[in-house]
Amino acid sequence: MSQQTTSQARVVDPILTAVARGYGRPSARVANVLFPIVPVNVRAGTILVFGPDSFRLVNSARAPGANTKRVQFGYSSGKYSLVDHRLEGAVPIENEEEAAAVPGIDLGQHAVNAVQDVMGNEREKQAADLARNPANYPTGNKVTLATKWDNSSSDPFEDINDAKSAVRSKIGRRPNVLTLGPDVLTALRSHPKVLDRLSTATDRPPATIEQLARLFELDRIIEGESTYYEDASGFTDMWGKDAILAYVTPASVQQRGAPNFGYTYQLEDRPVVEEPYFERNPQTWFYPVADAYQPLLVGATAGFLFTGAVS
Repeated sequence: MSQQTTSQARVVDPILTAVARGYGRPSARVANVLFPIVPVNVRAGTILVFGPDSFRLVNSARAPGANTKRVQFGYSSGKYSLVDHRLEGAVPIENEEEAAAVPGIDLGQHAVNAVQDVMGNEREKQAADLARNPANYPTGNKVTLATKWDNSSSDPFEDINDAKSAVRSKIGRRPNVLTLGPDVLTALRSHPKVLDRLSTATDRPPATIEQLARLFELDRIIEGESTYYEDASGFTDMWGKDAILAYVTPASVQQRGAPNFGYTYQLEDRPVVEEPYFERNPQTWFYPVADAYQPLLVGATAGFLFTGAVS
């Protein structure tokens, strides 16, 4: 086997690490929105939560010589503890030798991206388990629909507007994001009350996600299309038949710890691709990818869960 290059000799491979951080984890589409990443520099710390006091009116008038009033936003509630995640992508030298004959193929980068897909899918499932659990929501921020949205007599506009009002009464702001399981999205796109609100005959049917977002007056609608495989049941939708409304702050604000439905606390400078190494017995190069994070639902009152939105 040829001698290791300078890149291979480093503890962390900076080029492949840049690939890992820039890859974007396409498998974690909903998790990236409902639980945006907040970098932290320690593996354990305090969760910052925002209650109604953060939104009280404050009289800032000050008499001459009087003390200046002080306000504090957010309070400590519980702890986060990052979980280490680590997987290795394997590249047999037989594949490497064949790829060397084809310009432009980098199997190391491909291995890192494949590992990122797997880790992103895991994070998406963690986010789905948090966001779809009714026990995580207070009374008034969840409902199991009696008349489901695949029933033409249902009224998803009334249901969603009521949910928006419920969230606004708790946090002072309307939710701006709606996540939908695939079957829920399909039902809404062809729902009679949705199609009736489209402007022209050329717009119908079915409605696009962008049209739905405009009709429901939301910044964004996201389809939770990720699946996972189990031998007994085959492929299963992570986001099931549920719908979730949430208030999610822009990235520039949430990095300062603003009120939000959820966060993913992630160790700074993660993920990293560690030094690739070669094992003689399987004649294979291994590319370890390491991460440390924990998704947390920190503001359940900023969300609303529709359990079983379709049958």
